[in-house]
Amino acid sequence: MNLFIVSLKNLRHKRIRTALSVGGVGIAVAVLVSLLGFDAGYQEALQTDIDRMGYQVLVTAKGCPYEAATLMLKGGGGLRYMDQTVYEKIISDKRIDKITPQLVATAFDPERSEGRGGITLFMGITSSYRELKPWMKFHSGNWFSSNNAAEVIMGYEVAELEQRSVGDNIFIPGHDNILKVAGIFERTGTQDDGIIFMPLGTTQKIFELPEKITGIGIKLKDLTQLSAFEEDLYNEPAIQVISMAQVKGTIFNLMSSARILANAIATVAVVIAAIGVINTILMSVFERTREIGVMKALGASQGEVFCLIWVETTLVCFIGGVIGSTLAVIGGRLVEYLFKQILPYAPSGRLIIISPILLLSSLAGTIIIGLLAGLYPAARAAAMRPVEAIRTSD
Repeated sequence: MNLFIVSLKNLRHKRIRTALSVGGVGIAVAVLVSLLGFDAGYQEALQTDIDRMGYQVLVTAKGCPYEAATLMLKGGGGLRYMDQTVYEKIISDKRIDKITPQLVATAFDPERSEGRGGITLFMGITSSYRELKPWMKFHSGNWFSSNNAAEVIMGYEVAELEQRSVGDNIFIPGHDNILKVAGIFERTGTQDDGIIFMPLGTTQKIFELPEKITGIGIKLKDLTQLSAFEEDLYNEPAIQVISMAQVKGTIFNLMSSARILANAIATVAVVIAAIGVINTILMSVFERTREIGVMKALGASQGEVFCLIWVETTLVCFIGGVIGSTLAVIGGRLVEYLFKQILPYAPSGRLIIISPILLLSSLAGTIIIGLLAGLYPAARAAAMRPVEAIRTSD
């Protein structure tokens, strides 16, 4: 007796019930794979964004560390300003390899997002900004003509969104200023792609923030001196020091609760799917009581009946696992888009990474669940006595 072929025929006899069970398993697996892929992708994207900040320490004005973290990653959070004299004081420290001041400013543009309005992010920088980020190359154009030029350099994505090219003029909403596009950076896959850069002096003038900055990026000559360097800066009354480790720790801690909740939801979905499979197979066993009795009367052993039901259960889970994994891969981009719409400060890059190892692991886990879920229905069928089974069905 070919158990595989017989099992497929038995499952086809109750197509709607089988389809519902397979669909339940598929949805559970798709949710599980998507959440695990999101967990891996989000951490990798966040790590990439932080690594590509170009510096190891960020100095900001006193405030919430989480706001400082989002300021680093997306220019968000509550914008707090500090005097530029802080930068002039820190720059003389001999432990510093590279240092750059920056002034983040925002403007509400009512014309963005199809008339719904949106925030445009501007950043005042100096030439030292590129020293900390040597991978930033020009797609077109060049650097500012002077330190106070009425010019901008646009990130690749914001240039595409605004449909601007080198030589075009841009306007800052709410300000009577016309600036010329001096250059456009190549795509970096980081938050820099969505920023409009201006000379620091120009930014301070336009936004009426003389001698003010929002942050100072620092890279040390020797990373082992980081703790001592941070300790020295703690004595400055109006600033706070944020290291890359702190940023990662802060955001990953915020993610931990959400990750636990998401994993709990996925686990519940898998358990419900497994219960559904057990119910489907048990109903099949009860409906086929006479058939099983006849099989045993004709010489089928308990082991053969047990294996037949066990294979049916495993097939349901396996097919559901394949469908669920396929749905997760195909729908990954859509889920990623939805995540980016929901998360206000989502990192750049892929948020959902579904690796072959993850797919194989989820499929193997689904098969194991099928084997476990099939134990009771298979044992119930194998324990039937032929005569009693035939009489019961009559």
